[in-house]
Amino acid sequence: MFATRGIASTAMSCARSISHVTIIGGGLMGSGITQVAAQTGHRVTLVDLDQNILDQSTARISKSLARVAKKKFGDDAEGAKSFVESTMGAISTATDACSVVKDTDLVIEAIVENMSVKHRLFKELDSVAPQDVIFTSNTSSLSISEIAEVTSRKDKFGGLHFFNPVPVMKLLEVVKTDNISAETLSTLMSFGKKLGKVTIQCTDTPGFIVNRLLVPNMAEAVKMLERGVASAEDIDTAMKLGAGHPMGPLQLADYVGLDTCLFILEGWSQKYPDVEIFQVPELLRTLVAEGKLGNKSGEGFYKH
Repeated sequence: MFATRGIASTAMSCARSISHVTIIGGGLMGSGITQVAAQTGHRVTLVDLDQNILDQSTARISKSLARVAKKKFGDDAEGAKSFVESTMGAISTATDACSVVKDTDLVIEAIVENMSVKHRLFKELDSVAPQDVIFTSNTSSLSISEIAEVTSRKDKFGGLHFFNPVPVMKLLEVVKTDNISAETLSTLMSFGKKLGKVTIQCTDTPGFIVNRLLVPNMAEAVKMLERGVASAEDIDTAMKLGAGHPMGPLQLADYVGLDTCLFILEGWSQKYPDVEIFQVPELLRTLVAEGKLGNKSGEGFYKH
């Protein structure tokens, strides 16, 4: 008991302090991560190639912070105003990532789920960022080790998988590769806790923990629907009332986006063709081909 506590204490004591965070990608995930990092005392630079996207992101963050302030401060208008202004004051934006990473502690990539695009980005950043800068990816389905292959800092490369919406969802998966150093892992765990997240560790396996369990579950529900085992409504009702899930697997697939589910499964099945649970249901391919993507298109397994 005491030995374990000592090891944990030593691991945490080697964590580096993170002051300046650079987040690349101004979409929903990038702006959400920017908000929580700025709220918790970090200086944050949000980077995107498109200034219009950065403007939209900062407007989204400001609106989200106003909701947080109203809940946190109630009738204290001055307190709410100060909270929003100080948080927004900690955020800057840029369109050139290479200039920003020369003076940062941590990079969090939250761009498109495309390995070649990520490789181009990290190869470029690796050539200009000081060697002590930690690189991370917010990927939900790609291999962290494979992303890190193009860099010279594999010991300072890990995964930080946030969940949408980032300001609301408490979980953070910290993904460790075979090459990550104890200091880097400890730093990422400590950083996640400072953000107010419940941080969990996992190895670099497809989908990490949540998506590795969740996506095959949704795929199996689609296969059950294909086989005529039960209706979509009954499959979802069974999992809500029988397993205590807040949302059924087909409802969840619609919420996530059927195109996103298909993208993840196709990537896994191509890389691991012999793993049965990664095989793509034909019904899923058909719905996506028909433009029925779930909530965002108005129809998927359900009409919305």
